[in-house]
Amino acid sequence: MKPVSISLLTICGIDELPTHQARSVSHVLSVLDPERPDPDAFAAYAPHERTILRFHDIIEELPGQMAPTSAHVEEVLAFGEGLKNTVDARKDGHLLVHCHMGVSRSTAAMLTLMAQTQPDANEDELFATLRAIRPIAWPNSRMIAFADDLLGRDGKLTAALNRHYRYQLEHDDHFDEWMTSLGRAREVALGKAA
Repeated sequence: MKPVSISLLTICGIDELPTHQARSVSHVLSVLDPERPDPDAFAAYAPHERTILRFHDIIEELPGQMAPTSAHVEEVLAFGEGLKNTVDARKDGHLLVHCHMGVSRSTAAMLTLMAQTQPDANEDELFATLRAIRPIAWPNSRMIAFADDLLGRDGKLTAALNRHYRYQLEHDDHFDEWMTSLGRAREVALGKAA
């Protein structure tokens, strides 16, 4: 993400937040369940800019839960615009994006930010970079579909996401059972069909 002077990208889960306290984090995007209290770990961080989004990690509408919406992804893109607009105020930066486990919502948000700042980048290369940052990445398909539309990628992000799912299924036997148990069987099927 060089266009916004961010040289270090980190994705993690809530339990990992304390391990990043001394890593000069300049910007944080937190994606939390609506009912989840704010993590205490940020009290020990150096001063940083932080945006908090709240919705559940689901891909279908479910009673009593808040699914990701286009408006949520627009907020991710607004966060990215904010990084771009403050580029002159810093020489460098460390962006940390987290959700509950650092697997789905945070990886979808990071992929969205990377696609936003690199509009000409090949989609498969973006997902390869995402895997390098967070090997257990399984981005939320609903969020990626909204990002695909909002960024005018004409279905290319979604197609690359399906190939990413296939890659993850082929390289880690646990993803099939894990994602299916979390109500993500549709995404597993997309990976197997890709």
